[in-house]
Amino acid sequence: MRLSRPPPLKNLRAFCAAARHRSFKFAADELCVTPSAVSHQMKELETALGMRLFERKTRALELTTAAHRLLDEVEPLLEALDNTLAQLARRNGRQTLRIRVPALFANELFIPRLSSFCAANPNVDVQLDTRDPRPAAHPPTADVSILLADSAPPGMKSLRLFSSPLIAVCAREYAPRVARLGRELFGTLALIVDRTRPFAWDKWADEVGLETPEPKQVIEFDTMSAVVRAAERGLGVALVPAVLCDSWMRSGALVRVFAVQLETQDSYFLVSRPKDAEKPQVKALTRWAVSEYQRG
Repeated sequence: MRLSRPPPLKNLRAFCAAARHRSFKFAADELCVTPSAVSHQMKELETALGMRLFERKTRALELTTAAHRLLDEVEPLLEALDNTLAQLARRNGRQTLRIRVPALFANELFIPRLSSFCAANPNVDVQLDTRDPRPAAHPPTADVSILLADSAPPGMKSLRLFSSPLIAVCAREYAPRVARLGRELFGTLALIVDRTRPFAWDKWADEVGLETPEPKQVIEFDTMSAVVRAAERGLGVALVPAVLCDSWMRSGALVRVFAVQLETQDSYFLVSRPKDAEKPQVKALTRWAVSEYQRG
């Protein structure tokens, strides 16, 4: 349902500031207006939307459920708008490419190779967003995303790059113990678990022909970057993406546990909206990605 009178942009900006600071006063300082002006704008916004956004407490503001959702949806759009306007004002004739990439992919495979894309496309300014460690969908604030998914997202222009098998690894210092203990090592080392793949170790054990490991301790993380770093620091044994952790293996920072490789249904996809796929800068990135990443 469309609003008969969409709220003014200044009210949305004021809302984002107040929601971030949990304070009309601090929002007013950021926006160079008075706290009463921010309060008035919030009342206008609540009236226009027909919902409460703030619970006004004595010492601070509390966001309602609707306000949390509005902040998550609107703030990235305002940032994208500001970036676009800044680019237009500053660089007439240049192109901006906004890319969403999972953090581990960005650190291990994207940033180390990005110089070749930039050298071939000097008129393209790149904005890289890695805030979401495993984005589940292509956001409206990006021209291109790299998503880890079990199938191509519907309604999008998608290019499959490569699959994401998992291998078991631990820190180099544990290599002698691994060679000595073999399957018994799970009784002496903690098991590092990626919260987004809660059953990966069960599937790995089936593949190896073992019962589900019963470690002395379980350490759970919510990002794969944290899982890899924890394994490298000697916290225990982890299942990590083989391709993304290749440099860690070659450097010896991580060593592989057993030879089995757990195949998963997930692959990395380069994703864009059909209309964005026709942009010259998106086409350029797609060609570059094919040459850098696509593996059959």
